[in-house]
Amino acid sequence: MKHLIDGIASRLATEFQHGLVITVTTALAFFAISSTARAGDLKEVRLGYFPNLTHAQAVLGVASGDFEKAVAPVKFTTKTFNAGPSAIEAIFAGEIDVQYIGPSPALNGFAKSRGEGVRVISGASANGVLIVAGANSGINSLADLKGKRVATPQLANTQDVAARHYLRTKLGQENLDNVLPVPNAEQSALLSRGQIDASWAVEPWASRLVAEAGGRIIGREEELWPQGQFSTTIIITTPKFLNEHPEVIEKLLKVHMDWTKQLQDKPDESVAKLEEALFTLTNKKLPPGVGAAAFKNIVFTNDPLAFTFDVFSQWSFDLGFSKTKTNVSKLVDTTILDRLRASK
Repeated sequence: MKHLIDGIASRLATEFQHGLVITVTTALAFFAISSTARAGDLKEVRLGYFPNLTHAQAVLGVASGDFEKAVAPVKFTTKTFNAGPSAIEAIFAGEIDVQYIGPSPALNGFAKSRGEGVRVISGASANGVLIVAGANSGINSLADLKGKRVATPQLANTQDVAARHYLRTKLGQENLDNVLPVPNAEQSALLSRGQIDASWAVEPWASRLVAEAGGRIIGREEELWPQGQFSTTIIITTPKFLNEHPEVIEKLLKVHMDWTKQLQDKPDESVAKLEEALFTLTNKKLPPGVGAAAFKNIVFTNDPLAFTFDVFSQWSFDLGFSKTKTNVSKLVDTTILDRLRASK
């Protein structure tokens, strides 16, 4: 907002220097169109996402060229990430404009920027997180996880926070040294060899642990939530980009919503397209049947399920990842999303 006001002040000063009379109405009109007027200055739209099933709308929207067509003639570029913290760093460094990401790193970025650096503009997927135990681990239920070696993808990521909170609050563990951050791609081999006992895994890695390492599903994270669901992937941008380029956000969200509908209405067709697009991105194919199995555990939705952020804020505080419970009242801004939903 400050940069808009400063720009208006400069413009008004210039006009007065030329002897022009600026009415209040003219000034207000200039303020109203200033954000859209800046659209002409935009040279590039940069989208970040993960090559993952839970980021399906991003993967398919990029592979199909739909995002690129939507923002043309502005240049459209993409960057893929494998971890939330690095994606947030890219946002803060001004390298990415819009990012598909998990709720925990989005919340961390919001807290670190004191509420000034991140806005959630849409949901993408919900649920899709399973707890998988090794075949010879002796784990038959979630209660058996106490003291066992439980892998999560990364320290303080969405699954890591959930796993640690469950072990501490539900199973009474004070020492959480048995929670081991292990990259998703390395977990299958470790579970097969018994070097980890279980994994708190997001799809499709959970289904891969079953198919490749003989793992057994002993729980689903949504069953631990009072609401029976939680956000897994959301879309974020910066307040600056949202204020200056709302028309670009609207174009991207239209494509996103179209793909959400296709994922909901035509899952079999969508999973085939998604597996092909992921192979193009990673040069790796999912094991046969894994994509279809994983798809059944994911809910694709445009709803960011805002309560997720308040819960994660409390959990992060409880675990000592944050010194205070973050006030998330300004984190979610679905103004454009809500308008698009109403128009449909």
